[in-house]
Amino acid sequence: MKIAISSAGAELNSQVDQRFGRCSYFLIVDVETNNFEVYPNSAASASNGAGIEAAKNLVKKGIKAIISGNIGPNAFQILQAEGIEVVQEFKGTVNEAVKIFKEGNYSKASSPNVNTHSGLRR
Repeated sequence: MKIAISSAGAELNSQVDQRFGRCSYFLIVDVETNNFEVYPNSAASASNGAGIEAAKNLVKKGIKAIISGNIGPNAFQILQAEGIEVVQEFKGTVNEAVKIFKEGNYSKASSPNVNTHSGLRR
């Protein structure tokens, strides 16, 4: 099973990025093999709709879950419609995120935890 984690860096010891749509990278981890792919987030520089674009790109990658800090309503709706589990408000490293997922030590989100455009840097 493949999961995606929003990441500030390209390594497993990188911090989970609190921004979903504007994170620098997604690390896509196969939780059975521990193999991972570094996926630069091309949506991060979008003038608007970054969360929507990031969600659509991840759907194409065949992930079954996403772990991030914050996910807005538009991205959340896309992920939920595709049956992708959303884990939000996670703080720590990508390795720690994978561990909590493998252990089942997380709560699946039932709604977004931030408003639209909250990831913009002003």
